[in-house]
Amino acid sequence: MGRRRWVGVLLLWLWPGLGGAAEPSTEDGAAPALASQPRPWHVLTRLETATLALLPREGAGEGEGFAQVEPTVILDGGPGFGVSVGAPVRLRLWGGGGGAGLMRREDWDSLSDWGQLVRALKLGSDASSVALWMGPLEGFHLLSGHLVRRYSNRSNPDYHPAGALLTAKLAPLYVEAFASDVLGARLVGAEVELDVQHVLFGPPRQKGRYTLALSAVHDWGRAGGRAPSMTLAHLDATAVVLVRRGFELHVLAGWGGRPGAGGAWGAVAGLGADAVTPTLDVLARLEVRRQHGGFRQGYFGPDYELARFQAAGSEGVPLAESPFPGGFSVYGEAVVGWDEVWLGDVPQRHLRLSLGAEAFGWGRVDVDGRLAVQLAHRNVELGVKGLVVGLGQPGARYLVSAEARWRFTGGRLYATGQGGTLLFPTVDGALRPGAFASVGLGVDHAR
Repeated sequence: MGRRRWVGVLLLWLWPGLGGAAEPSTEDGAAPALASQPRPWHVLTRLETATLALLPREGAGEGEGFAQVEPTVILDGGPGFGVSVGAPVRLRLWGGGGGAGLMRREDWDSLSDWGQLVRALKLGSDASSVALWMGPLEGFHLLSGHLVRRYSNRSNPDYHPAGALLTAKLAPLYVEAFASDVLGARLVGAEVELDVQHVLFGPPRQKGRYTLALSAVHDWGRAGGRAPSMTLAHLDATAVVLVRRGFELHVLAGWGGRPGAGGAWGAVAGLGADAVTPTLDVLARLEVRRQHGGFRQGYFGPDYELARFQAAGSEGVPLAESPFPGGFSVYGEAVVGWDEVWLGDVPQRHLRLSLGAEAFGWGRVDVDGRLAVQLAHRNVELGVKGLVVGLGQPGARYLVSAEARWRFTGGRLYATGQGGTLLFPTVDGALRPGAFASVGLGVDHAR
């Protein structure tokens, strides 16, 4: 089912590939002729050094400068196993006040921060009955995406947890469960999908064509800074109405609410499409939503790790306490991957675009997007990321960042540059604006 391929897209965005050493995997989309061939194991070692400056915006406080060293080791065993470990170590060069230590304290001051050592761990693949993935969550969807959509657990620059995603298949059930922080009491949730056709008429030729799904998510609010807890639930029905070679169209409807909070509910209806060719992969969705009593679809979204302390707007209160007007909205999302040469499921693409936008009838617009391109025979990589929350309303939130990487001397050496804006949660829950800039050099070796 195309709806489940959002998980695969997440992993392709995050898994650190092995460049030219990688080969097409045997997951969905691999050439049939290669499916029976064992994939060799690959090891990649990488060392990146850079200077990093964290600067205040609006004249608030003193900036800090660091020498950053980031070692990484990647072991890639094919579709069913892989591990990547490493983390940036920041050594202070200037700033931070008289009591500042050699290392940046905020990077390692909680148990959750040690999760950043696990850059990625995968056990199993899309073809496995049970599969586990661990690492940072970026643009994460929980199956239908009506509770957790485009969520990132690293939006808070002082909080570096490792998340986990567990998938399981036992016909007629499909399950996704996740934790945003495997070392702390934070977001946990699951969605269980039932294949209705399988239940009524036995195993179908096409699995998951007519489904019912129930999801629930709870935020304990006890890691990454204290914040109000929250529990949401959602029921979804989906029907695939058109299937063609390389194309699928489905319609959906759902209803959700906040258990124990009367009057907090929302409804949604829409359609989605999944198109695949040898060089192009497109996932798209368009929905009409109804919100009431403070509930909204996509509540745990790209801004959540900041909004849990202070929601966008002029109220200056956490998202759980922020008034959210009832009404209708239109939501659209697209994820596009294009490559001049077919690479199967290898996480390299000449172009990757992910964009989501929601327009509310009462005048607010939220937009989240990421774009990455490879140029000059893949020797130059450029990426930009942006988030706008509350556009058209007082207190709108804007975050942008960009990154460039240039490989030379055969690709083993590379130069990097990064920059963008940040928001740092403070002890009282307010968000302190800041910016970062970094330049450096790296070297990697695959075998």
